[in-house]
Amino acid sequence: MRVLQAMAGAQFGGAETYFVDLVSALHRAGLDQKVVIRGNRARAQALRRAGIEPAQIRFGGIIDCLSGPRLRRIIAAYKPDIVQSWMHRATRFVSRPPEAADFVHVGWFGGYYRVDDYRSCDHLVGVTADIRCHQVRQGWPQDRAHYIPTFAHTKTVPPVPRESLGTPKDAPLFLALGRLHSSKAFDVLIRATAQVPGAHLWIAGDGPLRRPLARLVAGLGLAARVKLLGWREDREALLAAADYCVLPSRFEPFGTVMIEAWAQNVPLIAAAAAGPRGLIKDGRNGLLVAIDDAEALARAMGRLARDPGLCARLVAEARTGFDAAYTEAAVVSRVLDFYRGLLG
Repeated sequence: MRVLQAMAGAQFGGAETYFVDLVSALHRAGLDQKVVIRGNRARAQALRRAGIEPAQIRFGGIIDCLSGPRLRRIIAAYKPDIVQSWMHRATRFVSRPPEAADFVHVGWFGGYYRVDDYRSCDHLVGVTADIRCHQVRQGWPQDRAHYIPTFAHTKTVPPVPRESLGTPKDAPLFLALGRLHSSKAFDVLIRATAQVPGAHLWIAGDGPLRRPLARLVAGLGLAARVKLLGWREDREALLAAADYCVLPSRFEPFGTVMIEAWAQNVPLIAAAAAGPRGLIKDGRNGLLVAIDDAEALARAMGRLARDPGLCARLVAEARTGFDAAYTEAAVVSRVLDFYRGLLG
């Protein structure tokens, strides 16, 4: 079974991070893969550390007339049984050279994308059951729409030293991970932190709102308590250092951060966007709050900081659910079974 994985994603992002995690895990499981990515030095190095040498092509905009023929040549030479294209940009570059015309084309959905952009695909995969339903609601055949969740690592690593980021060892420390984009609502989280006395916040991510968020932190007088860390590759070490994890997104189709927190036994608060609503049972495996409500988020943050018993209960139930469905072994098994099923 030969699988070509094509990703033309952004420089940073949760989908891009998970792409590296999954293809690396499939490589460890022995799957024969050819990996094609948009030129990205850090991503290429991460894949090489996993034992994978990626092909890198431009995957440019609509005037890019070179990447399509180059990907076509790679497909013709590799002769894959399956081509999995991650998100729309990679999907639109996939074509079927005569030498490898019989492959199965799978499109990967990490969000509520337009199905019309994936009409060249034979099958679609969504990372939540609701995203699969979204595909069907848009007219995609039900028997060719599939749900396969993501996974998170459970490895134990030393925590990032708090003192290295000017954070007291005994302070309640909240952690948020993600692109600095309006959909992630880090502005709401910063305003909520201002309402929780003594709370400290680390935000690990980069993106177009870095400067506006930095100005907000300064304007609220939170420079000593809120740290914008930039994009980080040591997510497990950050979670190991934190007391609590927060996902405040206005729009969140899934939110890999949730299962990363569960994997590292960190209590979780999330705004009630589509992804968190589908996974979190409020008060049982996490806390849900209203979207765009800094006051409600502050109350939830204070509640966790004051109630270690609640934190322990949330972590215990979250870990039970994680172990059943979101480990690397469980997800890799599902992916391989899915690929085998496509090939009969």
